[in-house]
Amino acid sequence: MTQAMDPRHTQRSTAWLASAGLRPTRQRLALAELLVGDGENRHVTAESLYAASLATGEKVSLATVYNTLRAFCDAGLMNEVVVDGSKSYFDTRIDDHPHFYWEDSHTLTDAPADELEIAALPKVPDGMEVARVDVVIRLRRA
Repeated sequence: MTQAMDPRHTQRSTAWLASAGLRPTRQRLALAELLVGDGENRHVTAESLYAASLATGEKVSLATVYNTLRAFCDAGLMNEVVVDGSKSYFDTRIDDHPHFYWEDSHTLTDAPADELEIAALPKVPDGMEVARVDVVIRLRRA
């Protein structure tokens, strides 16, 4: 992840928060800079973002990181991708796209969307609509 404090990173991060109507508190801005400051997309866990924030000298608790990631997801800035029902990754790329989950390194990366075909989805129950379809392709060494 990036090291914070580049003025362009701060500007990009502030605009990212503003696009969702989130107030740029010190902690939100610090975490946003790590997530989107350099303009690259990220797949992070709360623990990896916490470690990255500590590496920059930012004083933030793991609980605050979890709460901030939740706020970013609720605001539509990120998507949560759950792997194994117990491990959550947070993705700054919010368009519909598939993922590779690398079992040996426990990392999540984007998979090529143009190579994925979903022919049909099951009929949804009355009164419901599809909010999102998550495709996680698990990889392990052959």
